[in-house]
Amino acid sequence: MLDVQNLRKEFGDLVAVKDISFQLVPGDVFGFIGPNGAGKTTTIKMLATLLEPTSGTATLNGIDIVKYPEEVRPLLGYMPDFFGLYEGITVREYLEFFAAAYRIPKSQREQIIDNVLMLTDLTVKKDAYVETLSRGMQQRLCLAKSLVHDPLLLLLDEPASGLDPRARIEIKELIRELGAMGKIVLVSSHILPELADFCNKIGIIEKGELLVWGAVEEIVKQLQANRLIAIRPLDEPEKIIQRLERESLVHGVDLRDGSVVVHFAGGLEEQAELLSALVRDGYRIASFHEEALDLEDVFMQITKGEVS
Repeated sequence: MLDVQNLRKEFGDLVAVKDISFQLVPGDVFGFIGPNGAGKTTTIKMLATLLEPTSGTATLNGIDIVKYPEEVRPLLGYMPDFFGLYEGITVREYLEFFAAAYRIPKSQREQIIDNVLMLTDLTVKKDAYVETLSRGMQQRLCLAKSLVHDPLLLLLDEPASGLDPRARIEIKELIRELGAMGKIVLVSSHILPELADFCNKIGIIEKGELLVWGAVEEIVKQLQANRLIAIRPLDEPEKIIQRLERESLVHGVDLRDGSVVVHFAGGLEEQAELLSALVRDGYRIASFHEEALDLEDVFMQITKGEVS
């Protein structure tokens, strides 16, 4: 597992990362969310052993990243936001270079490279020169390079930055697959829709401080004291609003885009009883469903819009 313990980084008087802690296990895809300047890249560089923490540490499979960086690096795959691509070499040659750098035996390199090319859907481009690849394919190549040594932890810094919509979808599917393979994947972004579809855990960082982290469902449950039920009546909504306001479990009613949104304190049984009562009283209901907070709602409730 990855165990981050009071990780802190100071640059003179500026505290870029303030004593953050969290834990991840294999299969976790962790969305590291925050505005530009929040401390995401600084945190990732510390975890990648490229930047020494001012204090605190992290352990990966029990290995301390500060005390034993050389031992932990074979377990890491790091994909920076901006990365260099050597010109004049093919995709396969590029991956062979990194396989050699990771000291993968020559007898195993060809099969391993074939596997990562297939995983990242780059097999058809294996003989293309890297500078001729599109931005999306270059991103996939950098991810393939990060996978050749089969790391446990993948650190992906803004992996969908600058990609067109199709390439963004392909990268998201690939990250989801890596989580299903049992990798620990940490993905940073300031664009929430990129993360909402495939992260099972999130952490929100602002001004260097980790404001909240954990399973998405648990965070939503903490923030959403009442369930939100969207009711779309076939008739004018005023009468049903008056009826709903008499219910003891209804703690507020809003009208939104033709739907009546009810702040409801009951569970599923009480929801079913409410729907039955409305139908029994003669209200014609076109739809009745529970709404959940999405990541954007969570982000806006927790953050204040500050940067370091």
